[in-house]
Amino acid sequence: MSKDHVHLLVSVPPHLSASKLAQYVKGATSRKLLMEYKELNQQFWGKHLWERGYFVASSGNVTDEVIAEYIRKQDMEAAKEDNFEISEL
Repeated sequence: MSKDHVHLLVSVPPHLSASKLAQYVKGATSRKLLMEYKELNQQFWGKHLWERGYFVASSGNVTDEVIAEYIRKQDMEAAKEDNFEISEL
């Protein structure tokens, strides 16, 4: 998993839209993080904790186990790529 995004595997009822799910997840986690880590209030004063966008995909022909394994592998790949350098062009 990269430091700039999060993978989630969730199961939701069919009547719940992806946009509403994203709203719930972002709202609840923002509130929890800002309450638990007061220093974030200063850092993000007047800003948003989460970016505006999100990506959603359904998994009709793939099992939950396959998706969960994919997410686990993303975490391993990110650990390999964690050593990066910034150089001026």
